[in-house]
Amino acid sequence: MTKDQLNGFTGFRTHENFPAHDGAASSDAAVLDDAAALSDDALSSDVRSEKHDPEKLALIPSVERRWSWVEVDLSSIRHNAMVAKQRIGQGCRLMVVVKADAYGHGAVRVAKTALNCGAEYLGVATVDEAIELREALINAPILVLAEPPLSAIPLLVAYKIMPTVYTPEFAIQYGEEADLHQARAPYHLKVNTGMNRIGVRYDEVVEFMRRVDFHRALDLVGTFTHFATADCSETLDFQIQVKRFVESLNALKAAGVSPGIVHAANSAATFRYPEVHFDMVRLGIALYGLHPCPQTRQMVELRPAMSVHARIVDIKTLGMSEGVSYGLFYRSPGSVKICTLPIGYADGLRRGLSGRTDVILQGQRCKQAGTICMDYCMFEVNMRVYGNKIRLNPQIGDEVLLVGRSGGSAITIDDMAQTLDTVAHEVTIGFASRMPRIYT
Repeated sequence: MTKDQLNGFTGFRTHENFPAHDGAASSDAAVLDDAAALSDDALSSDVRSEKHDPEKLALIPSVERRWSWVEVDLSSIRHNAMVAKQRIGQGCRLMVVVKADAYGHGAVRVAKTALNCGAEYLGVATVDEAIELREALINAPILVLAEPPLSAIPLLVAYKIMPTVYTPEFAIQYGEEADLHQARAPYHLKVNTGMNRIGVRYDEVVEFMRRVDFHRALDLVGTFTHFATADCSETLDFQIQVKRFVESLNALKAAGVSPGIVHAANSAATFRYPEVHFDMVRLGIALYGLHPCPQTRQMVELRPAMSVHARIVDIKTLGMSEGVSYGLFYRSPGSVKICTLPIGYADGLRRGLSGRTDVILQGQRCKQAGTICMDYCMFEVNMRVYGNKIRLNPQIGDEVLLVGRSGGSAITIDDMAQTLDTVAHEVTIGFASRMPRIYT
């Protein structure tokens, strides 16, 4: 190769053909600078060419850049929201909780869908989550279900976002910022009735209000608590929290303070305990078609909105006892094909599911095989014919379901959560980590 020849694939000169320099460090730096310049020139020239028009490249959809994706059925979101609306009746508002990017389902699309079905309020966990909704031109009331840092107060006023409040320092500074801009400072008071996470203690709410209620900009527009055991079969702790919350509301009213919109019911309490609907309920996990506890399965029909898909990228026929994936914990029993999917624990398919979950190919369940990797997982297709099962003939590009229903087979988020000894919330949120979402 001559001095000016280039490696045709990378556009880099070979290391030995760069000009010599005094000192290794200086030589290495020159090599890197020269290589970077050549690479940038080659790339920008290639992208500018007619063959690689950036606008055309941008039209290649995400699901054709990597064969794994999440589908969200918006009709299921609508169904679940309307089921909740029917349960609570006309005199009660519905808040839909779209924190954590709507539990992995996409906050903006879910919020707009639910609002079109009669939801009146949106609940989020962070100021940035609320700003995302405002920048998507969503004008419904948004409540941050926690008290943000003091430094975030200007954002609340600018974007008309309501915070949760439970410290006097935050309340006063929030009121001052709003007053500075000739604006009001609406907020919801969080009452700690026993979960002991955040909030003003239930028997200290009147004293709290005396410390902040003088400020002319502050508006108490809601008062709420959160139940720790509404999804549990044992009800004593739940009843204690209800009693304490009612006592705090009565104390506020006796002191001449209107509690505003009163809300306490999460998904489990919305369906199990109509007596705590008050003025508004907060629908979280149930909005996405997942039951908050076993008891609600007999009470209401919910439709899961999320399914997880991938396409086969590789197929291998392994001999008896050949291993698969890290650790080679899986060994081929013979007469199987091992198919590879481009989805792994970086995409939410948890490593703890290795060898403990299935996938669905052409309506049939197939065992996941070997350790789930960061970017890939494998599954086994049994090539023996037995019973009434049709022999599968997998091909590269075939679509596979990791969560969802096909024919008579189903794999659910709840199945995975039970295997992992966790909650469905954690599983759905994981699947939104880097896969594209398709709305149907």
